[in-house]
Amino acid sequence: MKISVIVPVRNEEDSIRELLDNLLTQTRRPDEIVITDGGSTDSTREIITEYIRNQAPIRLIRATAALPGRGRNLAAAEAKFEWLGFIDAGIRPAKNWLNTLVSRVEKDDTLDVVYGSWEPITDSFFKECAAITYLPPPVLINGISTRPRSIASTLMRREVWRAVGGFPESLRSGEDLIFMNRVESAGFRFVFEPLAVVYWSIKPTLATTFKRFVAYSRSNIRAGLWRQWQAAIISRYLILTLLVLPAVFLGLPWLLLPVLCWIFMLVSRGVVAIWRNRSCYPATMTHNLKRLCVITPLLAVLDAAAIIGSINWLLKDSFRWHGETVTEVSDGA
Repeated sequence: MKISVIVPVRNEEDSIRELLDNLLTQTRRPDEIVITDGGSTDSTREIITEYIRNQAPIRLIRATAALPGRGRNLAAAEAKFEWLGFIDAGIRPAKNWLNTLVSRVEKDDTLDVVYGSWEPITDSFFKECAAITYLPPPVLINGISTRPRSIASTLMRREVWRAVGGFPESLRSGEDLIFMNRVESAGFRFVFEPLAVVYWSIKPTLATTFKRFVAYSRSNIRAGLWRQWQAAIISRYLILTLLVLPAVFLGLPWLLLPVLCWIFMLVSRGVVAIWRNRSCYPATMTHNLKRLCVITPLLAVLDAAAIIGSINWLLKDSFRWHGETVTEVSDGA
């Protein structure tokens, strides 16, 4: 098997070296790494070019602008080989990641797609709380704990990508879910390989988390996935808003009721999140109480991001961005 690993990047000067070093030292090294730079304004391109000059099997596609879906499509179209491995910047693959994915196909050549697993990097208390708050907990597959499918840990035949029309190109997020749903709806044969693990870095602060989720919220609606996230949040806050209305007739003390209901709602969701993650993030009661003190305001921030992102969608989405043309390809293979 010959493998082309696909990577979309933009302004990844802080993470691109770690990703490339880990890909180039895999136990099963990629036959080529095809990177689309979607208009970086930092030193990302220069760092990648440095690797190319040192004879690394890397090809760099320079696009004046490209969101993740377009970046993957451009790279997949330029890939030389039948099998495509997908991974993202800001991610560190385990040393045997690609070899584990490939081994699964070598054991069963009727497979079209192999989904690996992923784990968040929780190297701070905030990141640990964030992972508990908004990441889906792992489930057991063949007795092994694994996270839900992710395009950032995937191996597939190039024909699969071509057959479903590639990734949606105008979305900041959600394009991977749409793509994977199309793959499964098309009837291609896929399996999970929980031992093929990549490690994903979570946003380290409340401010950066808020900014990221505002963008996610808008893209989630554009992707038609709002029922999976915003619908429940907006419904809760509409009910809280209705509880505020009696204060007009009964006086300001009535406002205490919706405030208490809001706090109870956030704390309850935090308790449920901690309980759902008890097996992967075990802790004492004291530690869980400390977590709850972070998770509760974090849930409020995520709710605000979901609502603001939804408002952004209402106000701004008469304008649609379709990407720019490719300007140059650098081949280091």
